[in-house]
Order: sequence, then C-alpha cells, then structure tokens
Amino acid sequence: MDPEMTQKIADIGVGLDTVWVLVAAVLVFLMQAGFAMVESGFTRAKNAVNIMMKNLMDFCLASVLFFVCGYAFMFGTGTPFIGTSGFMMVEGTNNPTGLPLLAFWIFQVVFCGTAATIVSGAVAERIKFSAYLIYSAIISAVVYPIVGHWIWGGGWLAEMGFFDFAGSTVVHATGGWAGLMGAIFLGPRIGKFKSDGTPNVIPGHNIPIASLGVFLLWFGWFGFNAGSNLAVGDGAAISLISVNTSLAAATGAIGAMITVWIKFGKPDLSMSLNGALAGLVGITAPCAFVSPTAAMLIGVIAGVIVVFSVGLFDKLKIDDPVGAVSVHGICGVWGTLAVGIWGQKALGLPNDGLFNGGGVAQLGIQAIGSVACTIFTMVAMGLVFFIIKQTIGLRVEADEELRGLDIGEHGMESYSGFQIFANE
Repeated sequence: MDPEMTQKIADIGVGLDTVWVLVAAVLVFLMQAGFAMVESGFTRAKNAVNIMMKNLMDFCLASVLFFVCGYAFMFGTGTPFIGTSGFMMVEGTNNPTGLPLLAFWIFQVVFCGTAATIVSGAVAERIKFSAYLIYSAIISAVVYPIVGHWIWGGGWLAEMGFFDFAGSTVVHATGGWAGLMGAIFLGPRIGKFKSDGTPNVIPGHNIPIASLGVFLLWFGWFGFNAGSNLAVGDGAAISLISVNTSLAAATGAIGAMITVWIKFGKPDLSMSLNGALAGLVGITAPCAFVSPTAAMLIGVIAGVIVVFSVGLFDKLKIDDPVGAVSVHGICGVWGTLAVGIWGQKALGLPNDGLFNGGGVAQLGIQAIGSVACTIFTMVAMGLVFFIIKQTIGLRVEADEELRGLDIGEHGMESYSGFQIFANE
C-alpha cells in the first residue's frame, strides 16, 4: 500500500480513538452529577447545598491540581513509586498512549475528580467546608496520583503484573479508604447511635433524586470502563466491557435487594441502589478480562457484600451516611481480587484466574497490590485528617450540625420557601 495512504488510515484510526476517549471522558464527568444527587438524596435536606458545593469543588480542585502536579506524579517518568517529570504539562511530558497528550489528560482528570468525590458521602453532614477543601486538594494532587503511578504509571505494582483495568483499586478503593479515615476522625453524626450503641436510621430526604443519581452513575460508567480501553479497535473489546459493566450493575442490585429482603423483610430501595453501585465498582477492575457470566457473578456477590458491609460499619460505630466505604472501599477490593479469580489469559492477563485453571498466581498478585494500596491510602489520609483536626479542626460545632451545614457553612438554603425542621 502507498505509504501516504497508510499514514492517512493510521491518522483516521488515531482520530477515531481520540473521539471515543473524549466522549468517554464526558460520560465520566457526568458521574459528578450522579454522585452529587446520590449523596444529597441519601442525606438530609438541611445539608444539600453543602453536598453540592463539595462535589463542585472536588472537580474544580482536581482539574487544576492534576494539571499542575498530579499528572506528573502519576504518569511522569521517575521512580517505581512516584513520577518526577511533566509538571504543568510542559512540552515533552510523558504520554504512555498513542492518543494526543491532552486527550489522555482530560480522560485521566475526570477519574481523579471521581476519587475525590467518593469521600464526600462518607463525611457528609458534619465536616467543615474549609477542612474538606484541604482534604480534596491533597488527595487530588498527591495521594491518588501516587496510587495511580504504582498501577497505571509503570510503577512497582505494574511491574509485578498487577491489573486494575479501570480503577476498582486506583479510583474506588482509594476514595473508599480515604472516606473511612475521614469518618473515623470525624466521629458519628449527632443522633446516629443510641446510648447502647445500636444505630438509628437517619433517612435521606429525597430517594427519587438518589435514584436518578444512580442511573446517571450507571450511564457514566460505560465511559468509565469502556473508555479505559483507550481505543475503538474492531469494537470487540469495548463491546465486552460495556456488556460486563451493565450485567454486573444489574446483578448487584438484584443481589442486594434479595439480601436485604431476606434480612429485614422489605426490598429496600436505598440498599438496592447501593447494590447496583457495588456491582459497578466490583466489575471495574476485571471488566476487560472476564466473561459476561463471570461479570454477573461478580456483580451479585458485590451486591450481597455491600449489605453486610453497611451493617458491619454500623456495628463498629463508624457513621457512613451514604455507604461510600462499603460500596467503593470494600467492593473495590472485591473487584480487584475478582481479576485473579475469573480473569482470562486469552483476554489480556498474564495468567488465567483461579477458576480458569491458572492457580493462585494472579490472585496473589492482586491481593498484594490491594493490601499495599489500602495501607498507603489509610496511613496517608489518616495523617492528613489528623493534622487538619489538630489545626483548623475537622468538625462543625454541634449547633451548626443540628441547624444544618447549608446555613452554617454557606449562608443559604437548598429549598427556599420550605420550612426545614432540624432538631436532630
């Protein structure tokens, strides 16, 4: 074939891949709205402005800081533990893909914003807005990029053969474990636990809005997972990933519904919604490496796990208003391990998973990587929350918490003209 024609065909291929990744980035960006709606719907009306403001600032801070230094720490050349080049996205910044550098950056920054936003739900209804901004800046600029470098930036876990296709560990577990540390250092909301330690249910104010948020997240997750292929190719890979993504979400919701129905006697909607999210988180790491049948199993198990995990954290007196730690932290680990259980060498893994005759080699690597990232995130973010607590303080005063953070932190109401009674 004529070299000029060959080059034109190659350029068309790169252009098609670039458009695909940019569309996927827009879908992932829409997940910010999904998170905002889930978190505000699952919490009380007096804190809805605060939830929206945190979600807005998460992405704003992530955008700026990932441009300034986050990308460099994550994808820059350097050591197996952190990148040390490419600050401010200067000319010559490392680009590990065949895409235009800025197309790759915009796809990565929406992932960074997602990791930061996960924590918003775990610390909802009691954290100072100023303290939250500091946390959000640090996870976006430093903590998330370091974990990302280990796995996606050619770091030590990548060299070991650890696989996390779209971020069960890099994005979700990182956000989930950061949220756990925030919830621990903050303590529970006023009225969450009785004097004997049993939990009170503090119902969310708008379950339809939370439901809409879950549908938006499910929609955006097609970009999250299939976009991580970073190429259209012949369409086979992104088709498999999309099917696996949706099946896992569906079986996750079904698994959670059945579990909570048996456990409490009613098919609880809020838990079923979290079941769908648990399935999505669970399939994020293995979505390109497993069959649709395996995806359904991964999803339904995630749906069961999330129900029991929420109950466990209640027993431990750790107050997570929206179940973020269970959905993203616990199920992020589950999805990471699932790579080593159902993954297939024929789909790109170096080893078959346990249930495909490959033994425990890949599962062992996945477990080591998951433990390492969990410890690093919890130690790093625990230190961050401790320092904030000892300096400017983490938590609002009790009277502000009872009145609501919308008035105390932002001087405005979510639902002007409606009387919001806030006595708990």
